[in-house]
This record gives sequence, structure tokens and C-alpha cells, in this order.
Amino acid sequence: MKNRIVVILAILTAILFFGTLSSCNSAMRQKARSDKEMAARIALEEKMSKFSQESSALEEKAKAKEKEAQEAKAELEAAKKALIQEQMVNQGLKEELREAAKLKEASGTGKNPKK
Repeated sequence: MKNRIVVILAILTAILFFGTLSSCNSAMRQKARSDKEMAARIALEEKMSKFSQESSALEEKAKAKEKEAQEAKAELEAAKKALIQEQMVNQGLKEELREAAKLKEASGTGKNPKK
């Protein structure tokens, strides 16, 4: 009877021992999957952070380029206005020159030059 109990206890101990080993093995695999998933999440978060920083930098560059374009546009408008004013002045001077030439021609034909 004592031998039977010892054998039964030995069998139960072996079953529990192998069950414990199986459970530990399963826990190790689960931990490995969890670690792998965590590493993937961290890598994705780092990529998202890098993307966000690059996006912010590109937005700043775009704003700077837009500001430069606005300034260039304002300078162009100022140059156009100055050019129009210069053209108007030139047109006025041309008209005065024509009038002076007409007056000179008219005064030159009205007099008899001495020979």
C-alpha cells in the first residue's frame, strides 16, 4: 500500500513537473512575443516622431519660402510702379522735346537766314 502511494505520488509529481515546464516554456514564448511587439511599437513611435519633426521642419521651410515669395512679389510691384512712373516721365519729356523741336522749326522757317 505504501509503495502504491509512493508510485502515485511520483506519477503526480512527474505530471506536475512536466506541466510546470510546459507552462514556463509557454510563458517564455509569450514574453518573447510581447518583447517583439514592444520593440515594433517603439520603432513605429520613433518613426512617427521623426516624421513629425520632419513635417514640422518642412512646414517651417514652406512658411519661410512663402514669406520670401510675398516679399519678392512686393518688390516686383514696387519695381513695376517705379517703371510706370519712369515711363510716364519719359513720355512727358518726349512730348516736351517734340514741342521744342516744333517751336524751333517754326521759328527757324519764319526768319530768313542771312547769307
